[in-house]
Amino acid sequence: MFNLGDIIMMKKPHACGENRWEVIRLGADIKIKCMGCGHIVMIPRAEFKKKFKKVLTVAADVDTNNEEFYLKQTQIMQPNTINNEEDL
Repeated sequence: MFNLGDIIMMKKPHACGENRWEVIRLGADIKIKCMGCGHIVMIPRAEFKKKFKKVLTVAADVDTNNEEFYLKQTQIMQPNTINNEEDL
């Protein structure tokens, strides 16, 4: 469906007129960033699923040179994960 770093389209455009968003956080809430003005919005997952239309570009295929507000994968905060069993 959608993954971290994908550029997606929502059903309605942002106030700046752009309808392309980057997914920058996944969880109970989804954080997306407008590709037109850089505004960041956090939406509950249930509401996001209603407003989501389609994936325009998967994260691996995004041309970061042409996208002014795109965050590279190294800039996105990764979710907390346990790296080894010693942390348990």
